[in-house]
Amino acid sequence: MDAHEARLWTTIDGKIECQLCHHYCKIREGRKGLCQVRRNVDGVLYSLSYGKLIAAHVDPIEKKPLFHFLPGSQSYSIAAPGCNFRCAWCQNWDISQLTARNDPERLALTAPEQVVKAAVQSGCKSISYTYTEPTIFYEFARDVSALAREAGLRNVWVSNGYMTGQMLDENLPLMDAINVDIKAFDDAVYRKYAGAHLQPILDNCVTLKKAGVWLEVTTLLIKGVNDDEAQVSGLAEFIADKLGQDTPWHISRYYPQPQFQEIAATPPETILKAVKVGKEAGLQYVYSGNLGRNEDTHCPVCGELLVDRRSLWLTGNRVEKGVCPKCGTKIAGVWE
Repeated sequence: MDAHEARLWTTIDGKIECQLCHHYCKIREGRKGLCQVRRNVDGVLYSLSYGKLIAAHVDPIEKKPLFHFLPGSQSYSIAAPGCNFRCAWCQNWDISQLTARNDPERLALTAPEQVVKAAVQSGCKSISYTYTEPTIFYEFARDVSALAREAGLRNVWVSNGYMTGQMLDENLPLMDAINVDIKAFDDAVYRKYAGAHLQPILDNCVTLKKAGVWLEVTTLLIKGVNDDEAQVSGLAEFIADKLGQDTPWHISRYYPQPQFQEIAATPPETILKAVKVGKEAGLQYVYSGNLGRNEDTHCPVCGELLVDRRSLWLTGNRVEKGVCPKCGTKIAGVWE
């Protein structure tokens, strides 16, 4: 078996309890956890996806999306197969859900040193753990992160936010930025469409913010699922009250996926209405994601245009040493 011993687990009543994410899977001998890439072998938990990359690309940091973290820089982006959610509308379902094609046993082994070397040679300023759920390939991400720090690179997570407190306690010192996908503001919606619960994600966002990890939030609005007034306003108020009014919120438009076509694309006016709700809640930076509008950053005090973007590409950045050049207001983010 080509596998790597996992972290964060214990034995309870003859089963292994995985303590990596909030599912806390109880795994019998020979079985796998819900993510399908962690297996109990002779009473030891192994990661089956360590170093088994299904994707490795150079992306603009804005694609994560992170708009206030090293804007205009490139991020070396990696993923291993597997996920702890089962989102009906997943846009990366072909690599996040295990199939014969992306079975880790069929993928070549990549060493952490190879990832960091590729990132440096590509001129990237960060490494992003993304596309699938990075919590599920935590052991590999952790080893890469430590080497990345030594090489002067930042570590970026794009996550569903369902990791445990134990995992965050270990990994926070190695995390520089994260975009958390808050998929809905209703636990029933989470349970029905993702097979998870909302509260742990909200709690983790608060923890990340307090720890000083740069945090941005993304929500994919889907008609009739999570676009009602109660959910949109509730999430906007949560971000403003618990994470801070300077926390960027990216609101994206849903487009039908092959496995989830019964719901039509989200109307643009729904996205624009949500942007308005976010601003009315006091949020200073609300972006309409993939709509082709509301992509620029303005000073929340004087309204000066600070950062120009066109379809995730930076076309201008007037922020100087983290402040607005016109009125001197400090602009939230990591700019250098």
